[in-house]
Amino acid sequence: MGSFARALEDFFTRHGLALPTDQSDRLAAGRRRRRLDAVPDPLRLAVTAFDASRMRAQERARRAGTRPRSNHTLETALSILRDLALFLAAERGKDGWELVDVQDIEAFLNTLPRARKRRLTVLRQFFRFARAQHLVLVDPTRGLAGDEARGFRGATLTLDQQRGLFRRWTTDESVHPHEALVGMLALLHGASSTETRLLQIDDVDETTQSLRLGKRPRPVPMDPASWAVLQRCLAHRDGWRTDNPHVMVTKGTKAGRSPASTAYLSHVLDPCGFPPRMIRSTRLLDLVNVMDPKLVAAAFGMTAESTLIYLADRVDPGALPGPETP
Repeated sequence: MGSFARALEDFFTRHGLALPTDQSDRLAAGRRRRRLDAVPDPLRLAVTAFDASRMRAQERARRAGTRPRSNHTLETALSILRDLALFLAAERGKDGWELVDVQDIEAFLNTLPRARKRRLTVLRQFFRFARAQHLVLVDPTRGLAGDEARGFRGATLTLDQQRGLFRRWTTDESVHPHEALVGMLALLHGASSTETRLLQIDDVDETTQSLRLGKRPRPVPMDPASWAVLQRCLAHRDGWRTDNPHVMVTKGTKAGRSPASTAYLSHVLDPCGFPPRMIRSTRLLDLVNVMDPKLVAAAFGMTAESTLIYLADRVDPGALPGPETP
């Protein structure tokens, strides 16, 4: 579906003149099919049956009015099973799920240690299904530990790197407004890519110069530099002459009302050389270690447990009392 067709669909559905199409469902079905096709033939039948059962569960949840699994969740599970199947065929020389043992699963999980918990959750679901369908006799994931030591282990920015990025986004007119907005909100206000992606015009308060970001309980006051970057982004949006309610509007979304895609946000900071998560983590790490983690959680709309992972397991030498004088 092109941009003109999406604009027509949005207009007619918004005014109650037509029902929405199944464009998103058809695109999701195509993505799932590509993942299934990548699974080696001897292992594909079981993965296909697992996907079909999850799709039936999704449809039942929709009819019952409960919370169905999202298409993204289903696609992520298929990606993990595809990677496992390719690993078994290429590295372990196995062409049947009944041949998989705990050593195979452990070796696969060790290829991406940081994704261990998420991968193991999907593999447990799959092998429970396979055992119920009598495709395997023993669940090879039983007994494996998915928990890992909690704590932030990612990379952060140095002070010089932060200063360089601040100058880039506030003084360089050649930088794209979207890059500057995503970067400044992450660098100074700890905004995630999702919060910036879903930011709408109605969330901008011109009077108080503040923003409503995500699930944060209070509007976020903007400093002069961030407010200037936001105004530059809004001026860029006005050039599209769009009715899209979001602050960040792209060529693909100007004709509709949907936000920019997650893929677009994942690459918008490529020119600066640092990913959004690293920039945001730098800000959160600094705030949590200077302030009370509970206050940071309350201000950002996060749980207390999610902020504690940024708490360093050391004491700043500058915060220690000096030697006692006689």
